[in-house]
Amino acid sequence: MKRACSLNTNTDEKSTASSIRPFKTSYSRMKIDVFIEKGLDGTFDVHFGEQTKGLTFGLLGQGNTVKEAIDDFYNSRDEIKEYYTETGKSFPANLEFTFRYDTASFLAYYSRVFSLAGLGRLTGVAQGQLSHYVTGTRKPSPKTVQKIEKSLHQFAEEIGRVQLI
Repeated sequence: MKRACSLNTNTDEKSTASSIRPFKTSYSRMKIDVFIEKGLDGTFDVHFGEQTKGLTFGLLGQGNTVKEAIDDFYNSRDEIKEYYTETGKSFPANLEFTFRYDTASFLAYYSRVFSLAGLGRLTGVAQGQLSHYVTGTRKPSPKTVQKIEKSLHQFAEEIGRVQLI
């Protein structure tokens, strides 16, 4: 089982394509964890499996970037919704997706923004250890995942308070 970095995007819709509209409903949302993973070929997959919360379908998006993969994921959702409508099947109108990176994929994706040395200074996790996580030669413990996640959230809050003059 992969350990997930719960730095995520809670959304029932990413504003990635103007033709996609969020499902609106007056009843409770069906929250689904969607995983973002980087493949060995450098592309990204965004997916959840069949039978998630009783659904009878799975969704998959693929792309060269996380954004492309999420866009493709929403396209897959729209295609399966259209198919269900055409065949008279009921499609759930209350889906809410939470996008979660597995730790290695998060580190690999954001290493173009953060150096592993800088991320090590930020999180207190050694650069060499982070490198092992990125390459998949080692898996972080749940405690280390929490440490990385907490440090990133604190950094994001600090950056969010920045005001430039």
